[in-house]
Formats: sequence, C-alpha cells, structure tokens
Amino acid sequence: MSADERPAPAGAATNAGDIRSLVARLGRPHASGGTVVERAALMAEGADLEAAVTWILAHGGEPEISAPPAPRGGLHGPRSNSAGAGAGSRTPRRFLLPPGALGR
Repeated sequence: MSADERPAPAGAATNAGDIRSLVARLGRPHASGGTVVERAALMAEGADLEAAVTWILAHGGEPEISAPPAPRGGLHGPRSNSAGAGAGSRTPRRFLLPPGALGR
C-alpha cells in the first residue's frame, strides 16, 4: 500500500476548516489575549503537523522558540565552552496566535 492510499489518522485535519477547529479545540488562552497551541498536542492528536503549522503561521501565529540556557561559570559550571554545550532547541514547543485569529 503506497503512502497515497493509506487512510488518514483518526484525528487528521484535511482542510482549513478542520485545522481551525482542531487549533481552537487544542488551544488555550494566553495572557496576551491570544491563543497558545502546544506542538506536542498537535502531534499527539495525529494531525498533519506541517499543514497545521502552515495554517497557524498564515493566521498571524508565531512559533515560540525556547531560549538557550544562560552560560554557567564558576566551580560547578561546564568545563568546556564548546558550541554544542547549552544550545537551546530550535524546534518551537508551542505557537502563539494573536487575539481573534481563530475567528477569521
């Protein structure tokens, strides 16, 4: 069975309306007045992550990238300052939609 013939996962969103309702269901209020959606929730739902992220970005959403940890020095800090040590993840953990984005 080819990839095109496989049925979509049970929670997979197939069009913009489905994605909007998925994001509305999984999102929660943010202090800014907008809506925040966890990337892990989208993945756990079985949604087409690429389509959902594209929809979020097209509606004014912004990825929230975790900041790298502050460098630690002193007695208990790391012994080397290699480029890979302490680097934050570049994969966004969640997405922040502006107020009213789900009503569009």
